[in-house]
Parts: sequence; C-alpha cells; structure tokens
Amino acid sequence: MTLTTERTAAPARLEQRPFGLIRHSLALAGRSVIKTLRTPEQLIDVTLQPILFLIIYVFLLGGAVSGSTEEYLQFLLPAIMVQTVMFGGMATGVNLNTDIKKGVFDRFRSLPIARSAPLIGSVLGDLIRYVVAIVVLMGAGAALGFRVQTGLVPTLAACLLTIFFSFCLSWAFVLLGVLMREPGGVQGTSFVVLFPLTFGTSMITPKDTLPGWLQAWLEVNPVNHAMEAARALMLGGPTAGSVVWTVVSGLVFLAIFAPLAVAAYRRRA
Repeated sequence: MTLTTERTAAPARLEQRPFGLIRHSLALAGRSVIKTLRTPEQLIDVTLQPILFLIIYVFLLGGAVSGSTEEYLQFLLPAIMVQTVMFGGMATGVNLNTDIKKGVFDRFRSLPIARSAPLIGSVLGDLIRYVVAIVVLMGAGAALGFRVQTGLVPTLAACLLTIFFSFCLSWAFVLLGVLMREPGGVQGTSFVVLFPLTFGTSMITPKDTLPGWLQAWLEVNPVNHAMEAARALMLGGPTAGSVVWTVVSGLVFLAIFAPLAVAAYRRRA
C-alpha cells in the first residue's frame, strides 16, 4: 500500500519541479525523434506531400490565377509552407493515439516522471517534422524558381513563426489523440478541423477575388493571418499586423488546448 501511494505521488512531486519536467520531456522528445528517424516512411507527409501540392497548384492554377506560373509560385509557396507544417502537426495526435493503444504510455505511467512529460515530449519530438517540411518545401520551391525578396533574417523569422504557430495548434491534435479511441478517428477529425482553416484562406487565390462572406472569414481566421505573415516576411509588405495576430492566436491555442490535453490524459490514466 505504501509503495503504491509513493508511485502515485511521485509524478505529482516531479511536476512541481520545473527542471525535472523539462529533463524528462526532453528525454521523451529524444525517443520520439529516434523513432521517427528509424521509420522514415513516417515523414512522407512532410516530404512528398508538400512537393505534390506545390507542383499541382502551380501548374494547374498558376496561369488562371496569376497569369504565369512564376508569379503564382511566389504567391503560393509561403502559404503552402504554413499548410504543410500544420498538416505535419496532425501526425502528432495520430502517433500519440497509436502509442496509447499499444500500451507504451502505460509504461510511462509506471515511471517516476510527471504525467504531462510524455505529451510534451511527443510534441517537442515532432518539431523535427516541421523542420524537414520547411527544408524540403524551400528546396523544391527554389528548384522551380521561387526567390525570396526580403533576405535571410526575415525568411528565418517566417519559418520560426510558422513552427511556433503550428506547435501551439498541434496541442489541439494532442487532445484529439488522447480522447479518440482509434488513430483513424484522430486523422479523420483532424482533417475536418484543418480543411476550413487551411483552404478558407487566401492560400490559393487573393482575398479580393473571394465573395464577401468568405472575406469576412479570412479576417478572423488565424491560419490566414499566419499565411499573410509568412508572405510579408518572405516577399515584403506590411508585417506587423499579421505577425501579431499569428503570435497572439498561437498563444491562445496553447493556453486552451495544452491544459485540456494534459487534463484529458490524466483522466484517461
């Protein structure tokens, strides 16, 4: 009885120690990275998928929307970067749900670590997916003729802003991963959430070509502001408004979904 009580109390005590939580989360993030590197087929959605999206959109819609594929590539790539990284965050919830079903998290619960550490570790470990997605997309874009108009520092800022926003939003997928019973349910629900957020934007066509009701949605859609911020940082133009919108909305997502995900995981545990 005493041993059981001590094991139950250990995660609570460790969660009160920030350095212990950080250390354990980073260790589990390392596990997630190793797992991804040993099964590189998990990176298909952030390697082949963005290239396919880019090629299909540019050569199918470029002439009709912008008059030339070259101009459309400049317009499209920053927005595709945001979409691709967000889709990469969806895999966090799917992989988390798979680990829970396989009993991996039962082992984590038996360890003297904070209950939130496995969730934080999963999210941090999947940051490698975001980096791979951006590198692959920028390389493909450069091969097709995309050229940054602002410079290295603003471009890095656009990449970091995209990663930050997707990291915050990924906690919504973590919540789904904890709540859903099957990985397929996590993936299907995530697509339902992502499609109006990513395609209800100015990603494919300029805002002024859209009907009024859709323009009103773009004004409040945080993903659209993230895409506009990436465009402004990489191609030039007003940046402050879109960047502030993206940072604030990301922090709101984090403040809402991270505590909910941890609470749901504790109840499930």
